Amino acid sequence: MRCGILTVSDRCSSGETEDESGENLENLLKSSTLKPKEVVRHCVSDDKPAIQDALRYFCDELKLELVLTTGGTGFSPRDVTPEATRPMLEKECPGLVIAMLSKSLNVTPLAMLSRPVAGIRNNTLIINFPGSKKASQECLLFVIPSLPHAMDLLSGFPVNHHHPVQLGASHEEHTDLPHSFGCQHHHPSDRKGKASQTSSRKHFTASSHTDESRIAWRPRHSSYPLTPVSQAMSVILANAQTLQTIASTNLHDALGFVLNGDVFSCDPFPPFRASIKDGYAVIASDGVGERDVIAPITAGEQSDVVVKSGSVTCITTGAAVPEGADAVVQVEDTELVESSEDGRVETKVRICRVPTTGQDIRPVGFDISVGEQILAAGDKLGPSELGLLATVGITEVKVYKKPVVAVLSTGDELVSPGGRLSGSQIYDSNRTILLSLLKQEGFPAIDFGISPDTRSDLVDKLTDAMKQADILVTSGGVSMGEKDLLKTVLIEDLSAHVHFGRVFMKPGKPTTFATATIEGKQKLIFSLPGNPVSANVTFSMFVLPALRKVSGYVNPHLTTIKAKLGFDCFLDPRPEYQRVILKYESDNDLPTAMSTGSQCSSRMLSMRNANALLTLPPQTDEITQLARGTIVDAMVIGHI
Repeated sequence: MRCGILTVSDRCSSGETEDESGENLENLLKSSTLKPKEVVRHCVSDDKPAIQDALRYFCDELKLELVLTTGGTGFSPRDVTPEATRPMLEKECPGLVIAMLSKSLNVTPLAMLSRPVAGIRNNTLIINFPGSKKASQECLLFVIPSLPHAMDLLSGFPVNHHHPVQLGASHEEHTDLPHSFGCQHHHPSDRKGKASQTSSRKHFTASSHTDESRIAWRPRHSSYPLTPVSQAMSVILANAQTLQTIASTNLHDALGFVLNGDVFSCDPFPPFRASIKDGYAVIASDGVGERDVIAPITAGEQSDVVVKSGSVTCITTGAAVPEGADAVVQVEDTELVESSEDGRVETKVRICRVPTTGQDIRPVGFDISVGEQILAAGDKLGPSELGLLATVGITEVKVYKKPVVAVLSTGDELVSPGGRLSGSQIYDSNRTILLSLLKQEGFPAIDFGISPDTRSDLVDKLTDAMKQADILVTSGGVSMGEKDLLKTVLIEDLSAHVHFGRVFMKPGKPTTFATATIEGKQKLIFSLPGNPVSANVTFSMFVLPALRKVSGYVNPHLTTIKAKLGFDCFLDPRPEYQRVILKYESDNDLPTAMSTGSQCSSRMLSMRNANALLTLPPQTDEITQLARGTIVDAMVIGHI
């Protein structure tokens, strides 16, 4: 028998708490006389589509015989496991539910608040259990005696009533294999000779590459469920914690960083009454007429000139308005009456327009008052923000540290540009792409070169990278090929926790996200697909928001805008992120999205000049294409 355990919990799926119920159910099944050949564990949030996707994967793709869910059966608004399960069933099994509830009521009257569902889908028996470790264990104890008979009936095997299932019975040893996003797989050690080996190979659908020599036994289907993009992004951001702060003593060194705290002005700006125009400082009540011009005042000059009725001073923009004056008249509203013989000095002018008190004068603190907040925590420091800090004389600010990113390509077929190609080798473009994207976004990066597809090399490279960097970005080695060893190395050699190993998207389905602790520090690991377009797209969608979150961004996501399709577009069974060029036309408020041609994930020409990724829905029976002119979402990845 092959079993699945689905834990439904927002907190477990985000990594906030451990999945104790799922782990306990797995141990109980393994210790029972059921002796399952395989136990697959998966954890999702309290989200109806996510629950249903996991059930489809267990029942329709892995074709497990038994699936137990734990969590989401209560009265909370987020408890939707029964509602998600019931539409998936071909037959309901109310007897199992009645047995669980009636026996649970003997334990606690609160059992009446549980709403489990049980039933059959594609010859898979699905049973909802409560979320607590204790309650789910009790429910398993209540139903497990009937499971062998139920499994026999579903499989069509002869029914055997003589050996009821017991929990805690002796069981064969199990070997731990990959786990992702709370998804864990276990296979028994083979102790039954050749016949048992044949059976094991038949059911060998979830495996690691622990034994690299047994290529024929590698999995034919990925053991990782397809994770929705939104769920993958939530998991990533939940694990992306901001780094410690550092002090920047030079404003120019702070460019591109994010402030860690609010910034307040210590002084007013301007610190004096400042002239807004080039002209004359006057007394407004003097009105129009001829005036004597006394000593000129220029910006930066300290003057003790006092303006009295009947006189004015020539003044430049930004200069301090002298005592006595209460208005500035611009040059354009005056006429020259008299000057020195050489024309260097004005001695008399005519004011042609009646001034008003305060005209063209910025009072003290007009732009920035004392104690005013000029920047807030979470503000990104660009040229304008740095100029604002300089305006009030601030030279040191606290900012979030930017993460150091290690970039590694994997694959025997890769050669660095400029090297000599042989056989079926190709030049490695992914490191160039990823390192350039990091440089463009202002993140420090370390180039770790290329690792061949051998376990020892991968372990050495990954370990070294994790010691030197905060975040590791790899490309290649995460698909279904016989040399795709990356997930295995992460799990078995680096004790990493793979949160998800596939994403429901195109391109980028094999995208993998993991976390690992080394030298007491948690590291984020993004293992991107090997195709260059996939690596480029998934970096923008997943890695960049994580880098921004770690760097202190309040909103780390890509900017999404509306755009109009400039071409007829056929939809894919998966949500697709097509590369396009957005252009604004004079008669249209929305930009038009123009295709970059063939969207094959190996075709880097599809990224040429692309400045957006169209977010296209998956096709349905009703909708298989979108017509030119359809309004869609577009994630901005470049200048428009």
